[in-house]
Parts: sequence; structure tokens; C-alpha cells
Amino acid sequence: MQNLIEKTLLKPVESYWIGTTPSTDYPSLEENIKTDILIVGGGITGLTNAYLLQREGFDVTVIDSFRIAMSTSGHTTAKITSLHDLKYSSLKEKIGIEGAKRYGEINEKAISLIETIISENNIHCDFSHQSNYVYTLEDRYLQALEDEVKTARTLGLPADYETSLELPFQIKGAVCFKNQAQFHPRKYLLELATLIVQKGGHIFENTTAIDIHEDKECRTSTRDGFTIMSSKVIIASHFPFYDGGGFFSARMYPERSYALAVKAKVKLSGGMYISYEQPTRSLRTHPLEEDEQLLIIGGEHHKTGKDDDEREHYINLIKYAEDTYSALEVPYRWSAQDYTAMNEIPFIGHITGTKLNIFIAAAYQKWGMTTGTVSAMIIRDILTKGKSEVEEIFKPSRFTPVESAKNFVKENLDVAKSLISGKINMPPEDVDIEPGEGKALMYNGHKAGAYKDMDGNLYIVDTTCKHLGCEVHWNSAEHTWDCPCHASRYGVDGTVIEGPALKPLDRLL
Repeated sequence: MQNLIEKTLLKPVESYWIGTTPSTDYPSLEENIKTDILIVGGGITGLTNAYLLQREGFDVTVIDSFRIAMSTSGHTTAKITSLHDLKYSSLKEKIGIEGAKRYGEINEKAISLIETIISENNIHCDFSHQSNYVYTLEDRYLQALEDEVKTARTLGLPADYETSLELPFQIKGAVCFKNQAQFHPRKYLLELATLIVQKGGHIFENTTAIDIHEDKECRTSTRDGFTIMSSKVIIASHFPFYDGGGFFSARMYPERSYALAVKAKVKLSGGMYISYEQPTRSLRTHPLEEDEQLLIIGGEHHKTGKDDDEREHYINLIKYAEDTYSALEVPYRWSAQDYTAMNEIPFIGHITGTKLNIFIAAAYQKWGMTTGTVSAMIIRDILTKGKSEVEEIFKPSRFTPVESAKNFVKENLDVAKSLISGKINMPPEDVDIEPGEGKALMYNGHKAGAYKDMDGNLYIVDTTCKHLGCEVHWNSAEHTWDCPCHASRYGVDGTVIEGPALKPLDRLL
């Protein structure tokens, strides 16, 4: 009889949010067009930007290289909160009390904006208010949590300190932010997309932007050879497909994390939770019919392309679900990719100080539901009022050498090591692999990656990433080729799944 781990790993990887909503079928762009504002990326950032700017009277067009709300926004844990781990003590040191206060205020406003949009448009997306907690099981972290509560209170945020929670284990302490929220992200975003189109906006799927030429207007070119003219471009593509001299590949780093949707004997009354210590354990509930619930359990983050066997992260979460919540079934499992800026403050605003017609929103550090909404509020205010009260905090062209230096050196040395080691380490010349297996090898004198599907079909690709030339690594959990340098991801046939790469890997067989 198969155990829960074996049963779960036999199922395909699929997000609960994607698996429980219909697929979209917006057209691909097939002609040159003109619009007021082009938005590249159809996740929560792009669609919220489109929704707010359309309300301000702009003609908006959204393009996505795949299907909307299928990438990062379809693989989230969907917590809507201003409590981003222990953020505010750090922010106070980096940008001062006033800066930290504005960061908290704009995130609180984002929660309210999402609720308002849902209420005004009668969107059924399982929205509910919840308290959000960062907890610890270790005495050594209590002071950090107590300091965070003290700082957050001085900033006017809804912070409390708790010594016990309604969880099946005893905590040492926890930071609590009340009146936060959760929802089903795709139910929300698909309705937002429908509203945008109904009001005259345009959405094009399977339409990949590859470059921008900025003059008096912006001319964005697509992979299929079409041109989109616009007065402004908002890059909401997770990793910016266009750098514009901002050097973002050196100023942000990628991580993958994992999630399960679990049916369990243990029931929770609500709340959203994340551990302060590692390995991270994230938890929230999601309602089902007949008073049943799912537990959304997440964690196990690591640098993209930097793991020997990604399946172990799913196994660790399944064991945790069994041991802690008496898991009965894991109907869905998925992973997500997130970027973090070197000083851990997202990039939102003009892509550089000179390219004022191009905007970027990126590097949300895993808190995309609120921060994607924050980005839309900031960019709307810049376009309609000429400024945002918080734009200096999030400005992409900011230069913060002191707080960024440690992460900048560490992450870019890591990229350099990955680039060099990938070229030096030569795998054996061997195409003897089992069905469902992938590995690096030599093929006709080329460094390559091979995968054999369950029907025995063999796929061999050149493992040189099309972004900056690093060697991609095999991801055993997702059956993808992942770049350890800047986190481009490719399918077994070399097709691009996630950027920054724009071109597929070369197919050798």
C-alpha cells in the first residue's frame, strides 16, 4: 500500500488556484497596435495597474507571454498582509521611522483597496479577513519578535504580541497583525481581467515582448514581429524583460519555495502563519464546501537552480503535514519563484532616472499580493498626480550601497561561481536514462541536458542559458531546466517557462 508521500509524488505538479479555475483564452497579438499604456505581464501587478489606470481614463493594453494569472500569481499562498516577516525594525534602520511608516501605510491601503475592488464588483473569490502571525518556537528569537511589535506599534500598525496560538503545537511567541486578509487569487484576477475587457481594455496572451525603444513614444516589439506604440510602458513581468540600464540582474536574486494543499484531520479556526526560524513553515486555511477546509502549507525555499533534488522539499512538507496536522490527502502541490532586491525593498517606479516613460514593478520578496497592488497605486499616482508620496522608498534608481553591499557581493559572487563551475564541470557522455529522469551529459561533443518521458521519448537540449550563458540545472520536482544565475526556467524541450531569458534552449535532439 502506497504511503502519502508516494501517492502525492505520483500526481502532476499543479497549483490549487489554477486547478480550480477555468483556463483563459484571450487572443494573441496579430497586428501592430497603439495604446495609451502598455502593461507587460498579466499577474496581480499588471491587472491591478490596468484596472486602476483604466478608471483614470487611460486606454490600457495588457500582454502576457503565456496565460494571465498563471505564473507567480497562480502559484502564491495568497496572503494579503502588511506583515512581511519581521520587516519594520529593519526598515527603520534602512530608511528611517517616516519611511518605515509609509511602507506600512501603503501596504495597509493595498489590503483595503483589494477589499474595495471585490465589494464594488461583487467578485466571489473567498475573501476573508484574518489575523497574520510570525511565530517562533525558539527562545533566542523572542527579542526580535518583541522589538518588531514595539516598532510596528510606533508606526501605527495593528501589531500585538502573542504567547500562544490555536495551533497543534506550543509556540514561544508571535507577532500578530490583525485585520489582514486572504483570498483565491485567480478567482479575483480572472474577474479583474473580465472587467478590464468589458470596459474597453485589451488583453493579449501568448504575446512576448522582447525590446523597447523609447523616444517621444515607446515602441515595444514582440517575438512575433509586431509593434505596440504607447506613451508609457509598465513592466510587470516578474523579472524585467527589458533592463534599460538598471542592471537588475545584478540587483535582485531569485528563490524557489514550495506549497501543498492538504486535507487533514486537524482543523483550524483561521489565521495565517509563518515561522521566523528556518526551514520556513507557512500556513493558512482555505474553505471548501460543507464546512470542509484545505490547509495551504508552504516553505522550503532555496536559490533557484541550486539544489540537488528538489523533490526532497515536497517530501519534507508532506512529512510535516502528516506529523503536525495528520494529513489525509495532498490533492495539489506546487512551487513558486520570487525575487528579492539586494536591500530587500521592492523596485517600483521609473525604470531609471532618465527613462521616464518606462516603469517597473519587481522584487517583492514573496509578498506579491499586497506589493503588486501597492505598485498599481504608486504608478497610478505618478501618472495622474505627477508624484507618489512613497515613490522615493521604492524608486528603482535608488542607490543604497551600505545596506545592499553585503547581499550584492554575496549574490553576484554566487552567480560568478555558477557560471564558472558550470563551464568547468564536464558531465559524462551517457544517454542511458530512465523514463521520467533528466540529467546533464555530453552529447556529440556538446554539454547537454537529456530527459526521457514516460513514453520513452528523448529530449536533449543545449544547457547554456540564453540569458547570460550560465549552465542550467535539472529540477527533479518540476521536470524543468533551471538557471542558477538569474533563474530562467525551461521545459524539457527547451521552451522558456520563466524569464529573464527570451529565447528557448537549443534543441539537440
